[in-house]
Amino acid sequence: MNKSPESQESTATAQRLNDAIKRLRARMRTESGQHATGLSATQLGVLASVVREGPVTAARLSSIEHVSGQAIAQSLAVLKAAGLVHSEADPKDGRKKLMSADDSATELIDKLLTGRAAYLARAIDQVVAPHERKDMDKAIELLERLADADLNEAAI
Repeated sequence: MNKSPESQESTATAQRLNDAIKRLRARMRTESGQHATGLSATQLGVLASVVREGPVTAARLSSIEHVSGQAIAQSLAVLKAAGLVHSEADPKDGRKKLMSADDSATELIDKLLTGRAAYLARAIDQVVAPHERKDMDKAIELLERLADADLNEAAI
């Protein structure tokens, strides 16, 4: 089946966007010092969610991170062993455990986020000309719309 020219163009644009996002994310990980933590991107994502949402159940983390309960359990085991998170019984339901971040975890996540933002600010200042700032704002708006797209809802 032949794709329409518009569909081919969208596919090519999607691939370019995907490649650019992957390269930018990798660069931000490097510039922020993320690699030096010894934690994977997944583990740091889980840790950031515990910092942001905690105290939180593993089931809630699984939902937030869009990964299986097993993947969350594996990440939490590493984070517990590193002393970055701890668990306690849920006072409302003793069968559940609530995960909370250690103060050192909050400091680590803050440092990484600050490093990423600092890199991006420097890169924008260096690469994006003042007359291109409105284009940058439009690109951000478009990326936010893509991130928020509910394609299941659009199909109805």
